[in-house]
Amino acid sequence: MIFGIGTDLVDLGRIQAMKSPLAFAQKILGPDELAQFKDLKQEQGLCYLGKQFAAKEAIAKAFGTGFRKPIFPQAIQILRDDSGKPEIVFSKEVKSYARDLGITKSHVSLSDDSNYLIAFAILEV
Repeated sequence: MIFGIGTDLVDLGRIQAMKSPLAFAQKILGPDELAQFKDLKQEQGLCYLGKQFAAKEAIAKAFGTGFRKPIFPQAIQILRDDSGKPEIVFSKEVKSYARDLGITKSHVSLSDDSNYLIAFAILEV
């Protein structure tokens, strides 16, 4: 059964216009994501950053909380498996919170087209 659904749309132009994408990355990305971001070339990195942010927003919406304790951007990492599929990795606090809510599975889908990046998230109980 579905606990929550969330979606978010990011205009890549807003990411490109940032004075310091690295500062934004350090604010919202978890350690594994930040390492991935730093390995990418500038344009790829900006697209990656936008998708990661959209995914985190979508997940916060699926929880129904927005960003507030314990749901913070750095506490939710979106990593890719060997085939490129995005997987949600929660911090210990978020994992415990999700378990207390009965959430057993999480899913996220990411897409981009031209200047738009979108994420769709589902949490299951």
